[in-house]
Amino acid sequence: MQKTTHETGGVDTDWWRGAVIYQIYPRSFQDSNGDGIGDLVGIVQRLPHIAELGADAIWISPFFTSPMKDFGYDVSDYCDVDPMFGTLADFDAVVATAHDLGLRVMIDLVLSHTSDQHPWFRESRANRTNARSNWYVWADPKLDGTPPTNWLSIFGGSAWQWDARREQYFLHNFLTSQPDLNFHEPQVQDALLDVARFWLERGVDGFRLDTINFYMHDRYLRDNPGLAVDQRNADTAPAVNPYNHQMHLFDKSQPENVVFLEKLRAVMRPYNAAAVGEVGDAQRGLEILGEYTRGNDRMQMCYAFEFLAKDKLTPTRIAETFEALEAAAPDGWACWAFSNHDVPRHISRWGLSVDAAKAYATLLMCMRGSACIYQGEELGLPEAEIAFEDLQDPYGKEFWPEFKGRDGCRTPMVWRADNQTGGFTTGKPWLPVPPEHLRKVGPDAKGEDSLFAHYRAVLALRHSHSALKKGAQFDMVANGDLLTFMRQDADEVLFCAFNLGDETIGVAVPEGKWKAVSFHESKSLHNKLNLGPWQVYLAIKQ
Repeated sequence: MQKTTHETGGVDTDWWRGAVIYQIYPRSFQDSNGDGIGDLVGIVQRLPHIAELGADAIWISPFFTSPMKDFGYDVSDYCDVDPMFGTLADFDAVVATAHDLGLRVMIDLVLSHTSDQHPWFRESRANRTNARSNWYVWADPKLDGTPPTNWLSIFGGSAWQWDARREQYFLHNFLTSQPDLNFHEPQVQDALLDVARFWLERGVDGFRLDTINFYMHDRYLRDNPGLAVDQRNADTAPAVNPYNHQMHLFDKSQPENVVFLEKLRAVMRPYNAAAVGEVGDAQRGLEILGEYTRGNDRMQMCYAFEFLAKDKLTPTRIAETFEALEAAAPDGWACWAFSNHDVPRHISRWGLSVDAAKAYATLLMCMRGSACIYQGEELGLPEAEIAFEDLQDPYGKEFWPEFKGRDGCRTPMVWRADNQTGGFTTGKPWLPVPPEHLRKVGPDAKGEDSLFAHYRAVLALRHSHSALKKGAQFDMVANGDLLTFMRQDADEVLFCAFNLGDETIGVAVPEGKWKAVSFHESKSLHNKLNLGPWQVYLAIKQ
């Protein structure tokens, strides 16, 4: 099944603004053939769950052909499906089923680097004169044989790997088996734009762009400056990683990147497709977000890391983040998430009760920006404890035990409580299924008072109020555990108050006539000016 280019007249070209995107980690969503690894047919089987939740779109993490050194983020063929996940026909079935259910499909494009098994790299490393010799970032050593710069890999150690064939170093911002493409080479940009066209013609509605600010490196290969201890920020890499010892001025986030993003947006435009770029930068993240989403010719959204941090999300930190966002990116559009496939699940990371999880879910649906939900978040799945002998993640193996890697948030999704794998597989799952996860899918998993029912209710709330999806946000005030703000568009004004603590708090509702918005009858807060622990008050101006 292929989709041809279509015009956008009469179509909502702004569909992405305020959209709720459900992230699927395909290895761990649903296994359809008993090999213990999730696949595309399994995704087809479980799409009704996401539609029932009320999401607008799905984001599928990489399923392309890969040696799986970094579980799909090391691509060896951009235009095919890895056999462990199925076939192109299976992907077509995902798109068709999703569209039938009213879900858009976004896929995770990893453009900054490939696998070292990609035919492009195999040719490039063969010698210095072949047709693709300049497709990757190659550099001669310093006179003493050491790497050309001091740049560091996110996975630890130098970002340069010696290659005996060319007697040069190649750049890898991640694993040594993930060489970086050279975006200063026009042919590389053209080839990657063709990759985007391939999937757009296949029917996808957009992309999540992995490590979007890593595409371009400094062409002059200048060293990064160091950071003093009190300036180091562990939001991009774990604290034990020396990556945090540098200000990453030259190994990523180069100004020339904007030109490529404009080319990509031009390719996407005829398909009414949207993209969310993942910005990995602890020092300039919001500034880059603003730069990449400014105007109508770059990316629509950028994936912000501020609410994926380890520290508990307090009203003060939320208010400071939005203040910084307004200063750095007044015209930008963020896509917020509390959990994903790279960080511990927020239920465990912030030590949340069920009531607290419900309050944060409501907050996510009320803040200005688009939103991502990570699979299992709607069930309240906690972070899994993975024994070292069961560990799969190379990142965790490198920094164990101070950093345990990302496997704890990547364990298989659970669907039922009556077998040891939670209905994920009939075989042995690639990561263990924690017993505590099985308790989340008992008879009341989707009952009236369940976390799933609450997520469904707050997604419906967002869809029923245009101000929450696309409106302005202002008058945000943090006072202890109380957070208040306003949302407004041409049709409505909403007052939002959140008690993110364990004590009752008094709330001063703005002057005027207000009607409380009830989205979950058992938690209705009509006309209350005192908020109990973890309670929310939402009201619409009359």
